[in-house]
Amino acid sequence: MEFGLNESQEILKESARKFFAGECPMAEVRRLTETDTAFDAHLWAKLAEQGYTGIIFPEDTGGAGLGIVELALLMEEAGRALLPGPFFSTVALAGSVLLAVADAAQRRDYLSAISRGEARATVAFLEASASWDPADVQITAVKGKLKGEKLFVPDAAVADWIIAVAKNGVFLVDPKSGGVRITPMRSMDLTRKLYTVQFDNVPAEKLGEVSGISKAFDVAAVALAAEMVGGMQRTLDLTVEYAKTRKQFGKPIGIFQAVQHQCADMYLETESARSAVYYAAWGLQENTFDAASSVSIAKMYASDASRTVGNRGIQVHGGMGFTWENDLHLYYRRAKASETAFGDPTFHRERLAHLVIEAGAASA
Repeated sequence: MEFGLNESQEILKESARKFFAGECPMAEVRRLTETDTAFDAHLWAKLAEQGYTGIIFPEDTGGAGLGIVELALLMEEAGRALLPGPFFSTVALAGSVLLAVADAAQRRDYLSAISRGEARATVAFLEASASWDPADVQITAVKGKLKGEKLFVPDAAVADWIIAVAKNGVFLVDPKSGGVRITPMRSMDLTRKLYTVQFDNVPAEKLGEVSGISKAFDVAAVALAAEMVGGMQRTLDLTVEYAKTRKQFGKPIGIFQAVQHQCADMYLETESARSAVYYAAWGLQENTFDAASSVSIAKMYASDASRTVGNRGIQVHGGMGFTWENDLHLYYRRAKASETAFGDPTFHRERLAHLVIEAGAASA
């Protein structure tokens, strides 16, 4: 099978790279990491102007009506630029959940506001068990009210809506309602803030059933893996450039075979992860028979590869790789945080085994 981007996809990828280079340089990224929320309203408005906040939403909700492959391409460039703030949590995560479980009127109301850049959202899923299996969710809505605690909720402090996953459904909560308490958590990724969210008998609007979030989480996992690929590519670029200019014994370190092998391995990991992510995005978009397994392969490979690429990049940089002034640690922090989000490699290997067993049983 040959897979290549079409002309419009190439244009999207190139224009996104130019946009992020101009609107979100590393100086701006570092500035936002030092704020409480890593959110900038002006940058968010620019994202909306480009149509990025509605990229996968239907045109009747004000979105661009593009596919999951286009979302992956955009997330790859966002990852390359280390885009801070709630773009992933709003568009790839909350937006996908709304598309999957909400009814037509809810999708029109909520997705239209997101597409116009007027609202931000996030999803509260993890609890004390830290399990990504919906069967382990414990909090329950009683008579339209939520009570319980969610952990590691991304960008909750700047969200206009929090979508909470409970045992008996998926619910939308206004964080400004009485009974919602949002507390910052320590985040490894300085560009994506995490929070504890406590619900104390908070009124909640039911969007749909928990069974509907599986596809949404697959879309979010692929988007996150694509973002990791962008981070790997930037780490590779920085490392190769450093190897060309850093000298030892009067020669650039890039001429030494040991350094070349490190960079070659980084390139192999990056390209392999990119191929896996593109195929998974295409599979979800076309609803192929192996879409779910492709997502698990892409996520577990990207998770392992981003850690390896980060390790090798820092090793080639030597002592410079550990300094605050060097950008590598910011990419490494995001890679480590993304590694566990939506299931670490062990989770997805187990999921893949279950999918293979189920497929075998069905064909028997």
